[in-house]
Amino acid sequence: MRDPLAEPSDLIRSVSRALRVLESVGRAPRGLTVKQIARRCELTVATTYHLVRTLAYEGYVIRREDGTYIVGLEIADRYRELVTAFRGPPPVGEALRRAAADTGWSHYLGRFVGGQVAVTACAEGPRSPYMEDLVPGFDEGAHATALGKSLLATLTAEQRFRYLREYGMRPFTTATLTTVEAFEADLAAGDRRGMQLELGQFRQGVACAAVLVAPDKDIERRVVLACALPASEMMTSARVVRAKLLTAARAIADGIATEN
Repeated sequence: MRDPLAEPSDLIRSVSRALRVLESVGRAPRGLTVKQIARRCELTVATTYHLVRTLAYEGYVIRREDGTYIVGLEIADRYRELVTAFRGPPPVGEALRRAAADTGWSHYLGRFVGGQVAVTACAEGPRSPYMEDLVPGFDEGAHATALGKSLLATLTAEQRFRYLREYGMRPFTTATLTTVEAFEADLAAGDRRGMQLELGQFRQGVACAAVLVAPDKDIERRVVLACALPASEMMTSARVVRAKLLTAARAIADGIATEN
């Protein structure tokens, strides 16, 4: 498991500052002036000006006619590269899309990235509620999603305790589990069921189920598959959901094997 990292002794300050500038601009869809960026990043205007000009030259920010800066198109290129790397070889994406098309349910892949549970690929299905949060790179609420539960279930109890202590167990809905004891009992029920499950714990009225696709000694190579659907449908179709998830998981495992 990842431990919080101390500041490295060889930290390159200019790179760190440039990233802070980029983060500030990214959080302001209406744009920021150089003075506003400097104030938010606690930098001098002169330093901020040089950083912004460099980021603009590289395409990571764009200067608008009113003098404000917004995120540049290079960010989108990096995001597409991230999504491709997360998803894996083409057969994996094909299997994920096929599962969504066959069932009508949105499907998601997840794994540990830097020791943190993250969604790494998704394929939307027309019968599932739209989940705008669950996109590649989403790394919150592992305790409240079946995808997160399925990955956390592969850890030891001590590793899970450290994870939950570090990232917290905030309530997304009134049904969210917010104690380690309740969470451990829920995982045990999922193990007996053959899939991890949540009903309205992440989003009211929505359910999610997940199964393990690829077990591995390396924590970062463990992959899970999840699907989301209306909670009312999950309550009457849990066995069907599990059977379809397992079928899709086998196809995705075969796709992952083509990479090795």
